[in-house]
Amino acid sequence: MTQDEITLTFLRTAPKVNTQKSMADEIGYSIGKVNYILKALVEKGFIKAEKFISSDKKTKYKYLLTEKGIQEKVSLTKKFIDRKKEEYEELQKELEKDMTVMESNN
Repeated sequence: MTQDEITLTFLRTAPKVNTQKSMADEIGYSIGKVNYILKALVEKGFIKAEKFISSDKKTKYKYLLTEKGIQEKVSLTKKFIDRKKEEYEELQKELEKDMTVMESNN
């Protein structure tokens, strides 16, 4: 997974979770890696972490995308879609080429 894909995954997932453990479980990373990446995204200004006290008296966080984070998410999503379109077109060309070869062999 590229750095852009990791960042996009975190920007998409962070607002839906309230603990690093739940994020780690959702995306399949260790809690340490989640912590490291979240700190980096907070430092870049993409995510804002706000403490709140949950009903079971444990401190949890709400991870909010900043305006900069939303812009980055949109930008990375566009790049991802463009890359997937290119991959699709390449596969389409390869398939057409293979079909032509198969037809000429019959």
